[in-house]
Amino acid sequence: MKERKHTENTHNHNRFLGEQTELYFSIASGVLLGLGFGLSYLASVNEWLPLSCYILAYFFGGVFALKEAAEKIKKGEFEIDFLMIAAAIGAAYIGSWAEGALLLFLFSLGHALEHYAMNKAKKSIEALGELSPKTALLKKGKSLKEVPIEELRINDTIVVKPNTKIAADGVIIKGSSSINQASITGESMPVDKTFIINSEALPDFNDIDAVNIVFTGTINGDSALEVKVLKLSEDSSISRLVKMVSEVETHKSPTQRLTKRFEKWFVPTVIILVITLCFAYLVIDESFNDSLYRAITVLVAASPCALAISTPSAVLSGVARAAKKGVLIKGGRALEDLGSLDTIAFDKTGTLTEGKPKLTHAMALNNYDENTFLQLVLDVESLSNHPLAKAISKDLKQQYSLTETGSASGIKAIQGKGIEAIYNNQSVYIGNTVLMQGHNILVSEAVQQQSNNLLTGGQTVMLVAFNNEIIGLLSVMDVPRDTAKSTLAHLKRIGIKKMVMLTGDHQNVGDAIAKQIGLTEARGNLLPEDKVKAIQELKANNNKVAMVGDGVNDSPAMANSTVGIAMGAAGSDVALETADVALMSDKIEALPFVIALSRASKKIIKQNLWISLGIVAFLVPATLFGFANIGIAVIIHEGSTLLVVINALRLLRFDIK
Repeated sequence: MKERKHTENTHNHNRFLGEQTELYFSIASGVLLGLGFGLSYLASVNEWLPLSCYILAYFFGGVFALKEAAEKIKKGEFEIDFLMIAAAIGAAYIGSWAEGALLLFLFSLGHALEHYAMNKAKKSIEALGELSPKTALLKKGKSLKEVPIEELRINDTIVVKPNTKIAADGVIIKGSSSINQASITGESMPVDKTFIINSEALPDFNDIDAVNIVFTGTINGDSALEVKVLKLSEDSSISRLVKMVSEVETHKSPTQRLTKRFEKWFVPTVIILVITLCFAYLVIDESFNDSLYRAITVLVAASPCALAISTPSAVLSGVARAAKKGVLIKGGRALEDLGSLDTIAFDKTGTLTEGKPKLTHAMALNNYDENTFLQLVLDVESLSNHPLAKAISKDLKQQYSLTETGSASGIKAIQGKGIEAIYNNQSVYIGNTVLMQGHNILVSEAVQQQSNNLLTGGQTVMLVAFNNEIIGLLSVMDVPRDTAKSTLAHLKRIGIKKMVMLTGDHQNVGDAIAKQIGLTEARGNLLPEDKVKAIQELKANNNKVAMVGDGVNDSPAMANSTVGIAMGAAGSDVALETADVALMSDKIEALPFVIALSRASKKIIKQNLWISLGIVAFLVPATLFGFANIGIAVIIHEGSTLLVVINALRLLRFDIK
């Protein structure tokens, strides 16, 4: 609840002038700070001019921090926001306007980036909701009525037109079609679906054969369907995805909780110490002004300027360096977590593979002429709109430089089996063994063995029969990316112990791909909730797990993983919004680089924390007991700030060895 209120406050802040107002104010503060600093070195410039720039930098850098500090003070909370404002005021009181402006600029920049990441989490949930159609065609008797999906009830019948999104989870009661389920299951190939024989006595939804079930948000093929609604919109597959993502997005990271615990004791301690020092003149022989001067000096010394920017400066440098390599890292938590990974789970389609079927075998059999066979296949398949037929036609043209002759006609799709057509006045059948047997075409043991070998290797196999005789064999497959094998080998070298494939495709497809590219394990036939369970199993025993994917079906697993990584160019908007890291160049070979960058960033963050805390630990006693005056405190303070920034900037030149 506390975090939700914090998010609402952030949104209220951003509504002041727009969603990015805080970031714009921060940038304005930095520009004014730089301008004031430059003007201060010009002898001909009146001293009020740079001072005016610093005062304006104070306003733009401090307005959001001041508002948030005030809201927390109303609740009795004193956190870093309050201490930074107090330190900035103290710096102004002793004339160190530049330091105060720098402090507020860097602090406001860190806050703006944090709030930007929180807005991204909100958008990821909104993007998931957009996948579901807003209306459905409800069938009542012989009439059709378009209604909002919220009005659908269990056992209603809806009509799904060709090439439209399915509006509800349910069972097909009339019609057959190929359904693109990539958004839900991640399957690379459209799945043939058909009506259930007895729609009156239905078993439980989870017990109905998958060939009869359709999901909300999936895309119908070329045939109309009638679907009996078995789940309301709030219980649909898409709604489950939204719930999974939203539940995880509201959880704070361990690093955030640690920071909060630190603030709870550090800030009040400094406040109490400074207030107490203001009244030191009542105990020791000195004036009130001397006590006030010491209190302000201690406040400046204790203000965690270097501490506050030690992590943001390293994060900004790391994120900027990653961006130059085509990788978007959303914030410090993701940057730090990348370096702790020991397990990576990959989606298959579009992540480890190209994401589209390719013709892998076109073999003439039984001494049939190969060129004649290939020409026959091209002419027949070019008449079909099925995705596999389109892939075969395209690859035949590219690989064998063939063109269509127009010799085929009368093509007809046979649902779940294949196609038939007329070629040179003879019947042609392209499809599975069941299709051949249905037309009394003999499939020899040798041909069946060849087909089974390819099926075991994860390929989709089609037999080709002409004039009642098997003349050839075709196979298609979603092939691995060219760089997949070398990338996995590199990840293994840098210490990733386990690499697992989580896919909605069949187990044998996953096993075949895993064997080709060197994965540790492959798990097939997984729905989104199964992927989430797999991630949770992999995270057992404190393992740090990344989920790499590109589809909507991957987003719940990404949200549950230590780090969610989306394939940028090929990935869905939902995957990109949910992910902590996006490979915008769509190259998985960038993974070893960002993991190594994260490890370097964590090392520099640790160094910066030690530097900043060490300086505070030295300066507070030194100023408290009079060993360092304000001038020395400011110089050391500035020096430590500069040191942590320079140390962080080293990340801008980082490269993997």
